[in-house]
Amino acid sequence: MKKILLILNIVIFSISVVYATHERAAEITYKRISNNSLQYEIKLVTYTYTPSPADRPQLELFWGDGTSSMVQRTSKINLLGNVSKNEYITNHTFPGDGTFKISMEDPNRNYGVINIPNSVNVPIFVETMLVISPFVNPKNNSPELLNPPLDMGCVGVPYYHNPGAYDPDGDSISYKLVKCRGAQGLDIAGYSFPQSSNSISINPVSGDLIWDSPFIQGEYNIAILIEEWRNGVRIGYITRDMQVIIASCNNHPPVIDPLPDTCVEAGDTLKFDVHAVDPDANWVTISATGGPLILSNSPAIFSTTSGSPEVSSLFYWKTNCAHVRKSAYQVSFKAQDNGNPVKLTSFKNMSIKVIGPAPKNLSAQANGNAIVLNWNKSKCSNAFGYKLYRKNGCDSYVHGYCETGVSPLSGYSLIAILPDINDTSFVDNNNGNGLLHGIDYSYVVIAYYSDGAESYASLNACAQLKRDVPIITNISVNSTSSTNGSMYVAWSKPTELSQILGPYKYLIYRSPDLNGNNFIMIDSLSSLNDTIYTDTLINTVSNPYNYRIDFYNDSINNRYKVGSTHLASSVYLNLTPADRKMKLNWVFNVPWQNQYYVIYRKNPATPVFDSIGFSTGNQFVDKNLINGNSYCYKIKSIGNYSITNIISPIINFSQELCGVPIDLEAPCPPFLSVIPDCQTVTNTVEWVNTDSCAYDILKYNLWYSPTFNGDFSLLKVIENPIQLSYIHNGINSIAGCYAINAIDSNLNTGMYSNKVCIDIDSCSKYLLPNIFTPNGDGINDLFIPFPYKFVSKINLKIYNRWGRIVFETQNPDIKWNAKINNDGAECSDGVYFYVCDVYEIRLQGEVSRQIHGSVTILR
Repeated sequence: MKKILLILNIVIFSISVVYATHERAAEITYKRISNNSLQYEIKLVTYTYTPSPADRPQLELFWGDGTSSMVQRTSKINLLGNVSKNEYITNHTFPGDGTFKISMEDPNRNYGVINIPNSVNVPIFVETMLVISPFVNPKNNSPELLNPPLDMGCVGVPYYHNPGAYDPDGDSISYKLVKCRGAQGLDIAGYSFPQSSNSISINPVSGDLIWDSPFIQGEYNIAILIEEWRNGVRIGYITRDMQVIIASCNNHPPVIDPLPDTCVEAGDTLKFDVHAVDPDANWVTISATGGPLILSNSPAIFSTTSGSPEVSSLFYWKTNCAHVRKSAYQVSFKAQDNGNPVKLTSFKNMSIKVIGPAPKNLSAQANGNAIVLNWNKSKCSNAFGYKLYRKNGCDSYVHGYCETGVSPLSGYSLIAILPDINDTSFVDNNNGNGLLHGIDYSYVVIAYYSDGAESYASLNACAQLKRDVPIITNISVNSTSSTNGSMYVAWSKPTELSQILGPYKYLIYRSPDLNGNNFIMIDSLSSLNDTIYTDTLINTVSNPYNYRIDFYNDSINNRYKVGSTHLASSVYLNLTPADRKMKLNWVFNVPWQNQYYVIYRKNPATPVFDSIGFSTGNQFVDKNLINGNSYCYKIKSIGNYSITNIISPIINFSQELCGVPIDLEAPCPPFLSVIPDCQTVTNTVEWVNTDSCAYDILKYNLWYSPTFNGDFSLLKVIENPIQLSYIHNGINSIAGCYAINAIDSNLNTGMYSNKVCIDIDSCSKYLLPNIFTPNGDGINDLFIPFPYKFVSKINLKIYNRWGRIVFETQNPDIKWNAKINNDGAECSDGVYFYVCDVYEIRLQGEVSRQIHGSVTILR
């Protein structure tokens, strides 16, 4: 009878397994049918156990818009190993903009998945997110997963997989491992990632899944979240629920030679060999998947090839302009051996970027105070427009092998964006302000595309404005005075004038400010060669001066302005007195480039200004001065234009300016540390000063707060400036916070130092013994705690074995004599139980913690 029941149970169990075992892997993808509609083609792919009667000729898809549909299976292909590939394809029109989570749940996973407890009774759930938004280009399709989600591996051998995701829109893709999901889309209870001898991980950029290495045979399910990004915004994702079957085998995967990422200019042909070898001398087959191989326009070619023990095949791609896009193409090469019982695979992924060709024949020609640029139309008719860049100075620009656009490190700045591929000329007049004479200008141009892709940069073209106007070179203070100051003004005469024109005249304008807001004409010169002017009887103390030279054709009855120099100001020095130092900074507004500055200080023993340093910026600090003494300074600027045949270097001086150092600076905050002593209940506070701030300290204020968030109060004024420590005693607890600040001899008060807080955790805790002997011998007669610190009170209750309270107290010393409440009947020998709330003086204030245990009375 027992045998019959056993056989019956086995039959029933077998039938349930047969009917329940079904789903192995699944994923959902989508394609937009038209840019002008909200209709999408949705494809669900599942991999199932072929012999299972639990077949699914239709499955329900939930659209994420509150509706669902029963979708008929459109194809079923029976593969080797009792596996069927099922496709369910349908169209769905979404109601409008929004985020839609398309999902499928089927109650029948296959039986025996190692890392899913009771997998036969756990549904499979996959989900794909679609974002429809006016801020997302209407052309939005999910990535296509080109490698199947069902694979095999060996125990003790690293397992490799790559989904082979290709995004037809050129969006970026990232990968991460997530938990497999079950009923209602929830994480499966008890799910665990497959165990490995080392690790299991996925590369978030390439999608390479490495399981290093399985050590238990069986079937495992892994979920991969494949996210789609556009301009840094997530616009969708796919969840792939895949299955890996691990078997016991004596085999190793093939090895593919390294394949570095590369770039190719649209129109060129990319070709290279892919080579693989099998370490076990098995027959090996090499194949490839990826976007370039499935393009409708001039796809790449790679022939699946087999050989033993090694094999090679040629990747060949004749690129064209239609292939240009912002993101690189990913190609996944797969090598698979013919091992028995398991065929092992390895993957190598490479990135291929197709770059638009650079615009050709860029030229630059001066025209007045502008430069006219021309170039050939881009060879790629799908380019959207052009971007123009400019830098001062003429040097060659050569882009890197994979460098698109123009690097910010090149010194070039974007000056124009032309949104028309047919617009191949541009007039650079510096946004209407005119370019500067005396400057070499260098230009490059790139083409850009609708998705943001940029071409290679063109060769540079250089030009400078025609020298048909004067070029201002010097605005230098000759003498400093509030009433009798003078300024040296100089310029370079025009050198590209028509000889039949003239005579000419210079009109000199001055403005008493940095930016030339109030120009008045102060003089004129009639000789073309007269290019120096001394401006006198001005106040060079109170403000800088800005100058402009207007150039006129002074012909009788035909007087007109030819042009003007750019504005140029004097170098204007400012002083900020500080403690034993003087802070100098200077301002200017000039069209040439100042390279560096020499700082001069007047020698107190002579009327000579001596050089004391230089700076490439517009500031300098003169240190180690004597407070109360007067110091005088001036600045010499050294600069140049980038063109030739003009004065170089250009040297100009600021006004002279004097100041007196004064101690208005607070001392630097010292660095504080605290050393607690639990036994003596003291804190030793120590501090050190920054070397540059330690010379003038008069005293210290030491601050203290017994709690972390409490206000500081003055603990001690340390009158001795060389004292660098203080012992804080007479306190109830070492818990507390400290800070210190310094005060200098001029009574400037420095900021607080770092705040240092000490708590009682480094000291012994309040503990109770587990036995005492109240026998009247004077030894261990009382139940008392071990030596303790920082306890304000306790709340102790002691119970007998029947739960009756025999003693309670709030005294931390306890002193229980083994009588009921210390004056009643004696408690019998035995075990008693206690619960004690201990109130400790901590940084947070009085904080309680509970201890509990037992104590034995033994007489």
